Amino acid sequence: MALNIAVIRDHLAMAERHVASGNRVIMRQKELITELDTDGHDVTEAIALLIRFEDLLALHLADRDRLADELKSAEHK
Repeated sequence: MALNIAVIRDHLAMAERHVASGNRVIMRQKELITELDTDGHDVTEAIALLIRFEDLLALHLADRDRLADELKSAEHK
């Protein structure tokens, strides 16, 4: 049981890093879109990429939440 909890904690920590990284990527992509748009460039592809990043972040958030629930459950057994 202790090994299982340790593995879940490791996976949860990794998921948290993915969420943090995803947030940084999204913030930077939004900055780039603003810069490109201000300079008069077509931002269609940059916006499409932003949407993909946001979709990926949603997956990381769901994984993080699932792992947090799994850890809670394992700790209370």
